Amino acid sequence: MRTCTDCDLRVEGDWERCPLCGSVLHGAEPGGQPEPSPYPAVPLRFSRRRVLRVLTLTSLGVIALSFLAQLLFRHDAESLGALRTVWLGVVATWLVVLMAVSKRRNLAKFIVYLVLAAGGMSVYWDYLTQWSAWSLTYMVPILCAASIVGLLITVRLIRMELADYVVYSGLTVLLGLTPIVFLSLGWVGVALPSVICGALSLAVVVLLLTLRGGAVRHELATRLHL
Repeated sequence: MRTCTDCDLRVEGDWERCPLCGSVLHGAEPGGQPEPSPYPAVPLRFSRRRVLRVLTLTSLGVIALSFLAQLLFRHDAESLGALRTVWLGVVATWLVVLMAVSKRRNLAKFIVYLVLAAGGMSVYWDYLTQWSAWSLTYMVPILCAASIVGLLITVRLIRMELADYVVYSGLTVLLGLTPIVFLSLGWVGVALPSVICGALSLAVVVLLLTLRGGAVRHELATRLHL
């Protein structure tokens, strides 16, 4: 059995760090086998069919709305190109949810890499084609909003550990603030996509805290020693 000198407690199982303060546990014999956990490992279960059905219906609805917008609004090349970036957002949502289904532990890191890579490539492409700010005006908000929708689908349909729930709530705030920062700096041509992304982020965070707000506050208080 290992001990935590900071919390003055003993911990059973194969923990490397204290589950309360995160300090390195002491007391294990060098080269010895870790003590088995007294609790059974319960896998996180979910219905893949239900996840894919919700994801498919959401994607079809977004694509249908983009076609409807093309019929109702202007038909010049610039407006059509902006509307079709929504399809790239649908692809991003699929990638986020499929990543969550296959390997949930690295989902937050994957989303950050996805937004940075796709957003960076779109900014570079915009720079090479005589900068018109379409990347920051449309592409980045759509990527962030699509990632937020993917996170919402993941959290609602897949049973998550509480620590992951806290991480995803913080990531949702970060994704919503990114387009707002660009908007406040005056780097975007049209404010609506950034405003929609920020409002979506706020709505999702409120929903997440409404669903498991008490547990999230307890987890934060435990980790921050409040």
